[in-house]
Amino acid sequence: MPQIHCSVDSCHYWKQGNLCDAQEIMVTSDAMGSTLPDRTDATNYQAFGSTPVNTCMETCCKTFVQGGSGNAKVDGIKKL
Repeated sequence: MPQIHCSVDSCHYWKQGNLCDAQEIMVTSDAMGSTLPDRTDATNYQAFGSTPVNTCMETCCKTFVQGGSGNAKVDGIKKL
């Protein structure tokens, strides 16, 4: 499994060393991400087509869950 680097230390999936500890993540375009409810995540990936962008500034991670949320399965994604 590839390492996903993430500096958002307020995320439930952040772990020491700026790593993402989510079993799976969903990255989409900002345009698509801003129209989707927060509960939309990697578990829903099949419902969406491709979302082409031209720069990294046009992308977002939909797997973010506020840290301190315990093991609540807000998005159905497990920590590794």
